[in-house]
Amino acid sequence: MIEIIPAIDIIDGRCVRLTKGDFAAKKVYDASPLEMAQLYADCGVTRIHMVDLDGARRSKPMNLATLEEVASKSGVEIEWGGGIADDASLASVFNAGATQAIIGSVAALRPADFSRWLHIFGSDRMLLGADVRDGAVAVKGWVQQTGLTLEEQIGWFLEDGLKYVVCTDIARDGLMKGPSFELYAGLMEEFQGVVFTASGGISGMPDIEELDRIGVPKVIVGKAIYEKKITLDDIRKWSLNA
Repeated sequence: MIEIIPAIDIIDGRCVRLTKGDFAAKKVYDASPLEMAQLYADCGVTRIHMVDLDGARRSKPMNLATLEEVASKSGVEIEWGGGIADDASLASVFNAGATQAIIGSVAALRPADFSRWLHIFGSDRMLLGADVRDGAVAVKGWVQQTGLTLEEQIGWFLEDGLKYVVCTDIARDGLMKGPSFELYAGLMEEFQGVVFTASGGISGMPDIEELDRIGVPKVIVGKAIYEKKITLDDIRKWSLNA
């Protein structure tokens, strides 16, 4: 069964959700990141997806205290992204307790560094954040468009042992109108040795059931949980059956 990975996006230490990556269209939620992580852990979730949106904009981790608190107190594994731009920032994220690091901008703009990190830290700890808008990879907190396709970017790192890819369809992110099923089906067919995580557009459990049906291994769910389109009970039942 597909693994549900709840998302916690952070600005100034608080849980937020954006729409289509637009910082001007953010919504702030009352629960703290730690409170949300503990709720998910109680539902049987073993991994959460955390994004430092301040870090993504400033190209350096800005919410490491939040990461350290969640990692030390929640009991869940954390895949962390946002602002990891050099060796020092990558080390700081791992030292704060992240299980895996999500690398987007560096992988697109400085692929040699991401290749090196894959060899140093191993493919189990490094996730490629391949985020696409209108067919092209976007970086720097989704504000900078590149001329790079998803397929080109993924292809660069296969010989380096790339294993995990988190792929977000930015045009669907936060809209809760359904994910791009065709996108993930095509990627899985082309790159059969890669484990893909779907992200963006999840509107309810039927979307997750369809992703599961077509064989997507993992899915990130954010706004649909906060807006109660997917309940904690839904997650609990799914986790128990997984």
